Amino acid sequence: MLWKSDIEIARSIPLEPISKVAEKINIPITELIPYGKYIAKVPLELKSEDQIKKSKLILVTSITPTKAGIGKTTVSIGLALGLNKIGKNAIVALREPSLGPCFGMKGGATGGGYSQILPMEDINLHFTGDFHAVTSAHNMISALLDNYLYHNRGTDHMLKEVVWKRVLDVNDRNLRNIVSGLGGIKNGIPQESGFDITPASEIMAILCLSLNMEDLKRRIENILLGYKADGSLFTVKDLGIAGAITVLLKDAIKPNLVQTNNNTAAFVHGGPFANIAHGCNSILATQMAMSYGEYVITEAGFGADLGAEKFFDIKCRKSGLEPKLTVIVVTAQGLKMHGGINLEKLKEKSVVGIIQGLENLKKHILNMKSFGQSIIVAFNRYSSDWEEEIAIVKEFCYKKKVGFALNNSFIEGAEGAADLARLVVETIETQPSEKLVFPYQDEEDISTKIEKVAKKIYGASKVIFSKKSLIKLKKIKETDMNSFPICIAKTQYSFSADPKAYGQIRDFEFEIKDIVINRGAEFIVAIAGDILRMPGLPKVPQANKIDWVHGKIEGLN
Repeated sequence: MLWKSDIEIARSIPLEPISKVAEKINIPITELIPYGKYIAKVPLELKSEDQIKKSKLILVTSITPTKAGIGKTTVSIGLALGLNKIGKNAIVALREPSLGPCFGMKGGATGGGYSQILPMEDINLHFTGDFHAVTSAHNMISALLDNYLYHNRGTDHMLKEVVWKRVLDVNDRNLRNIVSGLGGIKNGIPQESGFDITPASEIMAILCLSLNMEDLKRRIENILLGYKADGSLFTVKDLGIAGAITVLLKDAIKPNLVQTNNNTAAFVHGGPFANIAHGCNSILATQMAMSYGEYVITEAGFGADLGAEKFFDIKCRKSGLEPKLTVIVVTAQGLKMHGGINLEKLKEKSVVGIIQGLENLKKHILNMKSFGQSIIVAFNRYSSDWEEEIAIVKEFCYKKKVGFALNNSFIEGAEGAADLARLVVETIETQPSEKLVFPYQDEEDISTKIEKVAKKIYGASKVIFSKKSLIKLKKIKETDMNSFPICIAKTQYSFSADPKAYGQIRDFEFEIKDIVINRGAEFIVAIAGDILRMPGLPKVPQANKIDWVHGKIEGLN
């Protein structure tokens, strides 16, 4: 078969008007807010609490990924295609792509091959402007805060410390640490600052965790901006601008409706990264999908140690969502990487590499079971895979009493995920997940929560806190923020904070270098190792491959 790029496949698929896609799942088309022919926003009022209770939520996560990823999005979309193929009403709910990775290292995030959400080019670029709204809202706070500092310089209202940065949806290492306000007193107050990438913005987290407009405003009010002279908190509420910032997000909070390459419904909304944020699409989009779908598939970013843990401990804890099943995606290349095979030889046959790499899968299975989850392993198939390697993984799952199915939706679309879909339905009907079990309780202090995740989920033997992080933990302990869940920011390539420590490693020291208080999002970010909240670009970024040729976009895959 002649190989086609994702963008060529996407263009070859006839799209249906978004009104027709909505009509199939009984969304009133008169209520849609169209963004052109093939994209629409859905008003929050269309959520149905009764239907949400009846819907079956499925989480898709993965083993620790390679730099090329494991294919969770492709599997998530493929599973939705497969379920619809076997006669089920299934909707996929995913995160929005960030321009940083699209033009940086990973490329787009709309699936691949014949397992895509469409229109691919629009979703990967500016989409409905949600990311721009988040960026604008975040930086509006920054501008108004700087204005407050300027007009209150030399007074009792001057702040002792500012903790709020700016954001931009671009990978730009030069902006990690900056000095602003130079050029004389008319141009502001000189101060050290910096930029995070938009997916790391607290506004993004708030957007994805808010339950309605009132909850959005309440959370924005509670954002910590700095500390007053007496050490007390200075928040957005103190600036008196929460209403203005909420207004900037009035459209961004509404979930986006698009379609798969089989013209079935898909919700794409919100986009926090899992290595530096909580890595899940919005609660509202998931609930909206559950209002209209018998089965709803959603994914959590990177490996299960990051995305799935945060999905359970933050998103589910805050929303009451309870998945009926968790799917762990594996690839032969991923297993071989964790089995010690040279990264340049991952496409070559290696039974030893597969067997040794299964230790990584084993740890993720144990972790998901500790949350009370029923599990299926989905083997995301590539053309370079060997039948003997697949058989070893299947036998391993059989011995662990875990379901196993191949996913070949990249090449075959819905038909390639039909067996996975049947296994999903059967497993949910016969052995659905138990009630969620969390690794820590709300009333435990933040340092204990961090230690429990690091030891139980990652396998660390000891957690070391820097002096800087201990000072911040002491501040938190004296406030109501001690009850917040935690969000550990660390590398996605390892259970540890070392990005090159592949496999299932045990008994390592895990260092927390800093603590970031997300008071509005209502979680505490613990920064481990050398993780950065503003990524850089590789030597040859994806931007070098993207072009406008003869009236068409090329290279946006």
